[in-house]
Amino acid sequence: MHRADSVSQAGGLVVRRRATFAVVGALSAAALAGQVWAQAERRVEWTDIALIDGRVVRAAELRAQAVVVELWATWCPFCRKQNPYLQKLHETAGGKGLMVLTFTIDDDIKLIRDYQRKYGYTFAAAPMTPQVERWFGKRRSLPELYVIDRSGRLVLREEGEMFPEDVAALARFAAGA
Repeated sequence: MHRADSVSQAGGLVVRRRATFAVVGALSAAALAGQVWAQAERRVEWTDIALIDGRVVRAAELRAQAVVVELWATWCPFCRKQNPYLQKLHETAGGKGLMVLTFTIDDDIKLIRDYQRKYGYTFAAAPMTPQVERWFGKRRSLPELYVIDRSGRLVLREEGEMFPEDVAALARFAAGA
């Protein structure tokens, strides 16, 4: 009887080890998939974009400069912390070869306009569309930030809130770096 208990315990350990290896394997595969995604050359073929304020950003204008893209929402606390840094980037590097272009997942255009007015944001904001998802893939977090260089190549992808100095450092892309 003692021997059967021992075998049973050993079997339980094997199952637990297999489960542990499965979890570690799954996490490794997910990390590898993220690396593969990051390493694959992704390109954005810009189209004209209608902004919430009624203006249209032309594809030619987007292709002429580096573009910092943020996916965000008015209700997102991390977006609320990061957006002032994007506004500052827009003010300092906008018009110097870099554009800040944001896409919000909110459906209520009036809410978005009110939010931008309340916080004094002048960076370009557009509603999320299926085209945006084709460019950047399915959203995984908020905020998400991308940098697309002048050739349309996606050169940076960040998930989650960034530190102020990291957002400010994105100005380097204005020079074509």
